[in-house]
Amino acid sequence: MAHLSAVLATTHHPFFYKATELTPIEQQSPTDIEWKRKVLAYRETLTAANPDILVMVGSDHFHQFFHDNYPTFLIGKQPRYDATFYNEVREFSMPTYELEGHEELSGFMLQGLLDRGFDFSVSNELKIDHSIICPIITTRPDADLPVVPIYTNIFAPPLPSARRFYDLGRAIRDIIEEFPTDKKIAAIGSGHLSLELGGPRMFGDHGPDPEWDRKAIDWLATGDVEAILEDVTFESMSKAGNATAGFLDLVLMLGIAGPIDASYVDELDLFHTREMYMTWYPEGDPR
Repeated sequence: MAHLSAVLATTHHPFFYKATELTPIEQQSPTDIEWKRKVLAYRETLTAANPDILVMVGSDHFHQFFHDNYPTFLIGKQPRYDATFYNEVREFSMPTYELEGHEELSGFMLQGLLDRGFDFSVSNELKIDHSIICPIITTRPDADLPVVPIYTNIFAPPLPSARRFYDLGRAIRDIIEEFPTDKKIAAIGSGHLSLELGGPRMFGDHGPDPEWDRKAIDWLATGDVEAILEDVTFESMSKAGNATAGFLDLVLMLGIAGPIDASYVDELDLFHTREMYMTWYPEGDPR
């Protein structure tokens, strides 16, 4: 059976690559330099797990799904995936990628999720956006491992509950461990803490709700599922910022990890938002 070697939950900031890789070091701010230092340290938590396959959880930013047809949960099943979209290259100077897929694990996971009552959509023509490419850049920039992409709806209400996201994570964990292989699989998911997109709190001196950020990081780091299920609703997330529902993907990652303490937790205040980097090792810390 497969080994779940690591679970990573992270925010995804599309300007990281431009700020730290395309900008000469002498022009980088102290915050940019600290940002890269933290990301390089975080990258080591995945490297130490030595995975063979990556299960990647993200969300489509209305690049190919819209309010007229936005799947609640979707899995990609194809040999290769193109990334990124034109506007991400134009606005964020993000590189394009072609990622290898793992059709066997995609198909196995799709059937397992359907058997467990999760009515997944499946795509053979999925294109990947920065919700998955940002974690590739920060944790596996060589992009040398096959991926199984899973997309969730965190943008087009009505949304599934925090309980549904957590339960989906538990199901994904079970299916990974049932996959008939001796390979190591790591799960990486990206989402948001409090976040405002296009609203009046978009570019403030800090994220739109620092208090909510503090609680959210603590919930994840300590595996406090009860607090998440009690306090995380669409209304409470919307109050913290109009895009804060991206936190649901981080709840999903906690579901994959299990209600355990994180092995690695770091964060960075980027003034208008708070970045977070978290890793769990379900089979024990390999470092």
